[in-house]
Amino acid sequence: MNKRVGVLALQGAFREHRQVLEQLGCDVVEVRKTCDLEGIHGLIIPGGESTTIGKLLNIDGMGDEIKKLATKDLPIFGTCAGMILLSKTIIDSDQYRLNLMDTVVERNAFGRQVASFETDLMVPAIGPNPIRAVFIRAPYLREVAPNVGILADYDGKIVFARQGNLLASAFHPELTPDQRVHQYFLDMIDEYWAH
Repeated sequence: MNKRVGVLALQGAFREHRQVLEQLGCDVVEVRKTCDLEGIHGLIIPGGESTTIGKLLNIDGMGDEIKKLATKDLPIFGTCAGMILLSKTIIDSDQYRLNLMDTVVERNAFGRQVASFETDLMVPAIGPNPIRAVFIRAPYLREVAPNVGILADYDGKIVFARQGNLLASAFHPELTPDQRVHQYFLDMIDEYWAH
C-alpha cells in the first residue's frame, strides 16, 4: 500500500519526521490546516512546545478533527510534545490536549534542556537489538491504564507506549538513523488499513 502520512507541521521537529518517512517510501503531507488531514493513512505529532502546538490546534478546530479521526482508529504517533498532547492528564497543567490516551504524563521529567541525553533502549516489540533514543526536555508517562501497552521504560519511567491505534514516545526517533520506530508505526498503519 502506498502510504500517505501526515506530519503535523505547526511547530517543532516535523522536517526530520518527513525525511524518515520519505526514506521509507511514504507520501508525506505537512499538516498545517484542517483540510490537510483529508486522505491521510496516519498522523505524526512531532516534538516541539506542547503548549504552543496545543494553542495552534485549538484555533481552527484541527484538534477536534484529529480527535474524530482517532475515534475512527486512525493511527496517530506522538513524539515528546506529541506524547504530552495525546495524554488525558498532564501533571500540573490545564493546557490544551487531545485527551486521547489513558495516560498521565509529566512534562520535562528528566530536567531542562541541559539534561537532554541519549541512551540505548530495549524495545522488545521492535526487535532484540536496542534502539538509540534521544531525549530532549522529555516527558514520561507516570501512570497508564491497563489498556495501554508499555513498550519501553528508562530508569523506571515509561517512555514508549501504545494504546490501540495510538503510539507515544518520550524520545525523538527521527533524530537517529535507525528507522525501526517509524517502521513500527507504518506497520500499525498497515494493520489498520488491512480491515
